[in-house]
Amino acid sequence: MDLGIAGRKAIVCASSRGLGRGCATALAAAGVEVVINGRDQDQLAQTAKDIEAQTGGTVIPVAADVSTSEGQEALLAACPAPDILVNNNGGPPFKDFRELDREAMLTGVTQNMVTPIELIQRVVDPMIERKFGRIVNITSASVKMPIVGLDLSSGARAGLTAFLAGVARDIAQHNVTINGILPGLFDTDRLRSGFPAMAKLQNKSVEEVVEMRKAGVPAQRFGNPEEFGNACAFLCSVHAGYITGQNLLLDGGLFNSSI
Repeated sequence: MDLGIAGRKAIVCASSRGLGRGCATALAAAGVEVVINGRDQDQLAQTAKDIEAQTGGTVIPVAADVSTSEGQEALLAACPAPDILVNNNGGPPFKDFRELDREAMLTGVTQNMVTPIELIQRVVDPMIERKFGRIVNITSASVKMPIVGLDLSSGARAGLTAFLAGVARDIAQHNVTINGILPGLFDTDRLRSGFPAMAKLQNKSVEEVVEMRKAGVPAQRFGNPEEFGNACAFLCSVHAGYITGQNLLLDGGLFNSSI
């Protein structure tokens, strides 16, 4: 399917690896000029080369912390008028809610709620003027199905979701959409980094933990970043102009619901 966005410009935050990289790759394959972002300059440069080699697209790496004002300025200097914004950022690590102090909570809310709102504030009016804009926020399935130990991440992302629900409907008349993608268990470095600690706690091998987690998903597997990226690219396409204010669960059926 031709997504109809060739020649458009996009910023994809936190995209040197994992789900963000999947989104950047899919958009580049659709002919979009993509600004990618990460804090590890070497990893980011390699990712840019890999995506360009794979897609033939134009990829501009910007090494920066998107949660800072300086990082946001660097992204917007590289792409002053994006047609597409994919908000993504790392979340707080597993921690008992009793151990969260004020500083940790403010940091988590800044990373996963305030930062994407700030970026949307900067790009949305030019999108409205051009009568085209696609904003996709990568949140988490924990917005609908809280995970003990990820309470701060879940709360901040749920706050972002609620904040933007009204905004999405207010700007829909201008062909500017805001949607969320809620990933479940995807085969990323972040997911696999937690397996050793989980294995130690449960007195199991890492391999046993991996199989146990897969078995809990109706699809009996982890998702892959490529299929996630393709779903994101569709929401950014000309075909998705009538989809806004929605939150798409990509979790292999893990969230058990009839609606």
